[in-house]
Amino acid sequence: MDYHLTTEQEALKAAAVEFARRALDYDVIGADRDGTFSRDGWRACADFGVHALPIPTTYGGRGADLTSVIAVMEGLGYGCRDHGLLFSINAHLWTNSIPIVLFGTEAQKQRYLPGLCDGSLIGANAATEPDAGSDIFSLRTSARRDGDAYVLNGTKTFVSNAPVADLIVTYASVNPNAGAIGICGFIVERYTPGVSIGRRIDKMGLRTSPMAEVIFEDVRVPAANRLGREGRGAEVFNSAMEWERSCILACCLGAMQRQLEECIAHAQRRKQFGQPIGKFQSVANRIVDMKLRLETARPLVYRIGWLKQHGKNAELEAALAKLYVSEAFVQSCLDAVQIHGGYGFTTDYQFERQLRDAVGGTLYSGTSEIQRTIIARKLGL
Repeated sequence: MDYHLTTEQEALKAAAVEFARRALDYDVIGADRDGTFSRDGWRACADFGVHALPIPTTYGGRGADLTSVIAVMEGLGYGCRDHGLLFSINAHLWTNSIPIVLFGTEAQKQRYLPGLCDGSLIGANAATEPDAGSDIFSLRTSARRDGDAYVLNGTKTFVSNAPVADLIVTYASVNPNAGAIGICGFIVERYTPGVSIGRRIDKMGLRTSPMAEVIFEDVRVPAANRLGREGRGAEVFNSAMEWERSCILACCLGAMQRQLEECIAHAQRRKQFGQPIGKFQSVANRIVDMKLRLETARPLVYRIGWLKQHGKNAELEAALAKLYVSEAFVQSCLDAVQIHGGYGFTTDYQFERQLRDAVGGTLYSGTSEIQRTIIARKLGL
């Protein structure tokens, strides 16, 4: 397997860095404090083509291969400090747009994908419920067939993008006694009667990515908006999770690279006891560990791009990457704070926010514990 980027992919990554530095250089500290979602940033990323990257050209996309998409996301993570915005874009792509690409009918693709590509539609994924988090297949949201429609009732929680979403991919059971094979996927338009957005959920990190509950009360969803075949919702959901786990942490690679460079510069510049602090082994070792984490995390992510481009299953590799990169990012954030001392603890230096944002990576798209369970199962344990 060759994980090296081509000349064209390197150029895409460099263009993403330049774009992010130029177009996404706003007051992230203030946005984080106020929990503000940047619509200007969203539109700028859409105009740059981020939302369209993995979508076929037939539907307004760029038709980029997954390795190229990962390279762009890494570039955005390096150049943009608003990781809430990047998280929202990834959630939109991997759990809303891609399921429609893979499981949608031709009519669904023609109707929704162009808007999801150009940024005029914001996508969300409503799967988690108050009593069914990691145990997603114990969901209680029901879907009752009524003529040419399904009637949905239930409540979803921890729905990223919910307060700003136009299109929601959600899951409900047509037969609670059937377990996973009773689940269906649906495409629900936000302003369908009976759909309401509940309380906004305040968070430790990723505060610029809005989150809320979504409530379905006798929501009539046309049967034409069922996503995939009836009873195959588990397949749709598992596919979406594999794609999200594969790609959502690519931005973290760029952030880890930027952190490393900033820590090296600080360790060379900052002097204590008559010499740069980088000369102290305790500081130097932290920076070495940050470099090691980055260099071992990067191939785990890019390997998934290679596998998917060659039509191979990447469930194990996605879980490995999700587990390792998310935990490595948290530790590197802790090291960056420690290396900068009291400055690292302040808001102005932005490392404390990066740490808060990084913790979310060990939870969303399946916790670290869930990833270990998946990996153990794939190993036959």
